[in-house]
Amino acid sequence: MRQVYTLVIYIYGLLVRVAAHFNAKAGLWADGRDEIFTRLKTALAPVDRSRNPVVWFHVSSLGEFEQGRPIIEAYRLNWPDSKILLTFFSPSGYEVRKNYPPADWVFYLPLDTPANARRWMDIVRPSMAVFVKYDFWFNMLNALYQKKIPVYFISVMFRPSQHFFKWYGGWFRRQLDAVTWFFAQNRESAALLEAIGKNNVTVTGDTRFDRVFSIAVNRQSFPLVEQFAGNHQVIICGSTWKEDEAILLPLISALTPAVRFIIAPHDTSPDRIRYILERIEQPVVRYSELNAVNAAKPDILLIDSVGILAQLYQYATLAYVGGGFGAGLHNIQEPVTFGVPVFFGPRYHKFREAVDLVALGGAVCVNSRQELETKVKEILEDRTLHRRLSELCSRYVEENRGATGKVMRFLQEKNQTGL
Repeated sequence: MRQVYTLVIYIYGLLVRVAAHFNAKAGLWADGRDEIFTRLKTALAPVDRSRNPVVWFHVSSLGEFEQGRPIIEAYRLNWPDSKILLTFFSPSGYEVRKNYPPADWVFYLPLDTPANARRWMDIVRPSMAVFVKYDFWFNMLNALYQKKIPVYFISVMFRPSQHFFKWYGGWFRRQLDAVTWFFAQNRESAALLEAIGKNNVTVTGDTRFDRVFSIAVNRQSFPLVEQFAGNHQVIICGSTWKEDEAILLPLISALTPAVRFIIAPHDTSPDRIRYILERIEQPVVRYSELNAVNAAKPDILLIDSVGILAQLYQYATLAYVGGGFGAGLHNIQEPVTFGVPVFFGPRYHKFREAVDLVALGGAVCVNSRQELETKVKEILEDRTLHRRLSELCSRYVEENRGATGKVMRFLQEKNQTGL
């Protein structure tokens, strides 16, 4: 089975390199892995591991990075002599966080082949590996297991539909033997592991709650955005795709100029920004062109940069988070931590916080533009209702904080006892 898995990995790598000739993201994926072992060896060569052990953190993309970030920063604080290697699988994470200060080095993860995995271990020689959520790379895990290196999965999520829990999943289940401990987001994930004999699991919750709470506590101000918002109600449309914009643009037409909108598309490439601009009829300004002269004039602010959306939610009356009409919902915890009621499309059931908040009433699933307009107007026009939903959102984040502390206490105990 390992040969089949490895063949699939080789084919995937080949397809990405072919796609790199006409797809910018694939090009970044391929270019970032060129000469990776030479660069890695040069970067780590001066390290005295007897004094400065190397700890390897791996995340898939930007969302998983935000989940892992509280652990990385807490680890840096608790073990300042350790060296931190951070790896990404996706360019959408690496390109944004390749200069992340708490990490000593940031690299792409090489293609998960047995030869690459062995070479990676020989160069990195990590004292510990931490993977976030569900990025399972079985050749890397096997190499770590062979070297007897502790492996931890934080904020891990499991679902019955995964290979591990199917009748044919024996080989996949055996790969989990490489994992020293699982820190699960919820009891359901822990129960699935326990059902296949994996009792090395603790339910800690989701570290993203700690991350978004810290963003809210340490919020930075954006004076030009404040000037844009003025005394208006503001709806922020975050991480949107074309399917989301199809129902959002009619809402914008219906509510402007009384309500102002901030649109932050998931993809901020020039083509996507141009696509949105061509479909907006109201006065609009790009964030990159915002200044003291024009800030108060437009009805719409279009965010054409990355890395600031999480902070902008502090200015929102309501938020719409994209992805729910496509592959899957983006991060709703960012607006919720500011007490902002949130809307999204119907594909949200894989996300525990979305399911919870829909049940509680702090989040609203919509299936059409008519439904979106009706429910948005209902909340905007009823201040008492808005305040109640806002308090519910803030309380939900507060009640779910603490995963980082639980993980760190476990690692401190392990460090003291040699577990």
